[in-house]
Amino acid sequence: MKNFRFLIIPFILAISSCGWFKSPPEIGKVLAEHFKNKMYKDFDTTAYDSVFVETMNELSPGFINPKTIKAFYAVNNDAPELVTRFYINGELDSLNSYLENSTVHGLNPKVFKTEEIKNLLSQLGENNFKKVEDSYPVIARLEILSANAYLNYTNFLKYGVVNPRNIFSRYYIKVRRPDSAGMVRLLSTDHLLDSLKSAQPKSPQYKALQTAYLNTDIASEKRILLLNMERFRWQMPATGNNFVQVNIPDFKLTWFDDQDTVISMKVCVGGRRESGYEEKLKAFAKSGSLDDKPKNHETPLLFSKINSIQANPIWNIPVSIAQSEIYWMARKDPYYLSNSNIKVYYKDKLIGEPDTINWNKYSREKLPFKFKQGSGGGNALGKFKFIFDNSSSIYLHDTNNKNGFNLSNRAISHGCVRIEKPLDFAEKLVGDTYTYDKLRAEVDLPPVDSTHNKWYKKRMAAKADTLKAFQLKPAWFSPKKSVPLLITYFTAWSENNKIEYRPDVYDMDEKLWMAMRKFR
Repeated sequence: MKNFRFLIIPFILAISSCGWFKSPPEIGKVLAEHFKNKMYKDFDTTAYDSVFVETMNELSPGFINPKTIKAFYAVNNDAPELVTRFYINGELDSLNSYLENSTVHGLNPKVFKTEEIKNLLSQLGENNFKKVEDSYPVIARLEILSANAYLNYTNFLKYGVVNPRNIFSRYYIKVRRPDSAGMVRLLSTDHLLDSLKSAQPKSPQYKALQTAYLNTDIASEKRILLLNMERFRWQMPATGNNFVQVNIPDFKLTWFDDQDTVISMKVCVGGRRESGYEEKLKAFAKSGSLDDKPKNHETPLLFSKINSIQANPIWNIPVSIAQSEIYWMARKDPYYLSNSNIKVYYKDKLIGEPDTINWNKYSREKLPFKFKQGSGGGNALGKFKFIFDNSSSIYLHDTNNKNGFNLSNRAISHGCVRIEKPLDFAEKLVGDTYTYDKLRAEVDLPPVDSTHNKWYKKRMAAKADTLKAFQLKPAWFSPKKSVPLLITYFTAWSENNKIEYRPDVYDMDEKLWMAMRKFR
């Protein structure tokens, strides 16, 4: 008997500590007082719970975050938390109004079950239930659908409808996504209306696109505006007020400092992938032949920080370029390598006479050589290389082919970003005349400050010394501070109170449009 007493006490304490099991529970008190209907004082939590569980099992397979919603209600003993707190004060009606008005964000109210929630609110408001148990399915369904719609709506506006990393193969920006802890906080709020207001996107760019979206009836324009509104909903890493952005469709680099532009210039980016890329990739996977490998030089989307500048860079030629281009040029012209200042390495040892290599002995699939192009005017990277950490071996660089900047479609590189004004960009990065003049001397340019002429004259004298062979080598410089870099993709944005549109150079709009189709 003594042991039984100790077993029952914790159970009694647990039951008595939970308001949900009081008679009547909070929902019963709230509805009884609101409707002046004593029937709700007979609200049976056990009977309601079985209806709630059945309703949750029916609805949750169609939810985006079923586990989080189930976990929240498990902790709260399946009590109708939202209906209890927000039905009487009208905030559930406000929620439904926000859902109905989601068209201003390019969303379809049907995805939130807006009409059903509206009907359930109406049924509860009519107060025509003959028995209290008749209200259980309405309350349970209203609770669960409201919770799901509330989470989806706020998540869509705060983080975007889709995760770009799930649909784009070269999207390496770590965008923030909703997490379970944040969603539980949303469901636990005491101020539903405030949460809905705070979820509204506030960036000037988003608002400008949204205004244009609401002011046009042209379907093609609405589509582009909607897609770029979605891009501005994605939670990018914090860049601060001072950062560099490369927008691929605009073929432009812009350095922002707050709202001001520090510098802006044209860029050339990676060429778009071959048409029919996916099918060709499948064929390549089967054959393994490089002849079947489709080309994909698209510049990846990424976030990093520019941490160093290399003057007179060496180009470590990627294997893919060696196989697809260098191999064929060397076979065609035995002097191509030496004329192009390209050194060849076998097992990391320099081959003294690369022009004597018999290329017929080697297949390009199993090419045993590495290739490096030395510093100098003919180097494909030009005179400057701007380096930042990333997993794709991508960097910004100068180019010895300036004609590309005159093209309207500048998606022509192998993936790296060629910049139009590398010297100006380097000047802004180093941030002081002393370092900048040392950098200029490395590329045979006179100093800006005449008191630094000594460096320049010393270098020019070394180059002119016929007794000693002058060897051009890379020189490294550090920016005054690391500058955030964002390589991104916008086909519409606001500039000088006008919406700018650019072609969808990588067909990313089409892919995003398809991913968003069930939410539009």
